[in-house]
Amino acid sequence: MNLNNPNAYSAGNDSERIELALDYALQNSLPLEITERQSDDGRNFWLLDRAILLPENSELRLIDCKLKLSDLCRDNFIRSANCGINIDSIKPISGIRVIGIGNAVLEGADHPRATGDARKIIGEHSYGTDSKSTSESKKGDWRNIGILLAEVSDFVLENLCIINSHCWAISLEFCRYGTVRDIRFFSTGTIYVDGKPRIVLNQDGLDLRRGCRHIKIENISGYTGDDLIALTAIAYPDMPEQPAGSFASNMVSASALRGEADDIFDISIRHVYGYSAGKCQIVRFLNSCGIKMHDILLEDLEDCSPAYLNDNTVIKIGDSNPRWGGVTPLGDTHGFTVRNVLSNALSAVLIAGSLKDSTIAGIKLRSPELKDVIISSGRENVINVNINNKEI
Repeated sequence: MNLNNPNAYSAGNDSERIELALDYALQNSLPLEITERQSDDGRNFWLLDRAILLPENSELRLIDCKLKLSDLCRDNFIRSANCGINIDSIKPISGIRVIGIGNAVLEGADHPRATGDARKIIGEHSYGTDSKSTSESKKGDWRNIGILLAEVSDFVLENLCIINSHCWAISLEFCRYGTVRDIRFFSTGTIYVDGKPRIVLNQDGLDLRRGCRHIKIENISGYTGDDLIALTAIAYPDMPEQPAGSFASNMVSASALRGEADDIFDISIRHVYGYSAGKCQIVRFLNSCGIKMHDILLEDLEDCSPAYLNDNTVIKIGDSNPRWGGVTPLGDTHGFTVRNVLSNALSAVLIAGSLKDSTIAGIKLRSPELKDVIISSGRENVINVNINNKEI
């Protein structure tokens, strides 16, 4: 057995065996290769007590195997090693690759300690056994995210299946020049714990947060308890600034605004087939507080939701909610191209904020009573936008 495979080690728990294999892999410039767990106890999947931490220039290959969070774990599946607890300055790194080969599965815990984002009280809003703890945070935070990369460039996430994530399945912060492809999500906003349904909030699939740019996304499928894909360049004016690694934040990065470095742009999203089981959006675009979002391509999206879900919209652009500062100023959200969308929702596209210099075309509806594009923020906030060959 190759020593870059945790099956080569017998001592320690599963996380310790994986870390031994990772150390060997890094020392010998090899990928960490995880295959189906081999053990005398009969369990063929790996139980993680803590996140797999990937440093610069590292590759993780998941080969026909399943990684599952243990009931002891309050952490990510996988995190870039440059960020986390007690890391108050996140150093940019490059060259992280997480590649699934065959059927590579990441699955949440049977009894999650915490779920939901940093605004959700555990046990009151979103399920978690830490609701009874006297020593742990009573709210969700960035540890509930499945795969978390911060300040990473030249990265690849490929061919992964993520089931019942504890919050966002994948979240990228200030990441650049990367590819996310062939990712499948399966969550509904409810998990069954000892046979009883429990609410799990904020189960987005793929989230791109502030500072993400030059990223290609393709072949995203499945269903999630919240948005399937979300680009959210937002700040929270009502919350105090948090340092990097703070448990009071959804982001592992410091929350202070960075000016143009916060902007999201040059993102392409192609070939999306799925829906929001939580009746949210399939794709959500949201920027606020002076953070800009521009040069975005979304094409070839099929809403495959069952008719009974009756989602409000497939694609939502912006928001008028004062929580995020209301409608963005004209020009902050611009340069969008949305084309080839098949919708089963009440509206295919909802423009709830401002939008400028953009094109929306090729919208198809499964039923004639549905709407293609709805502008809820007022025509004065939508300038030079071509919708199905009609200028707005």
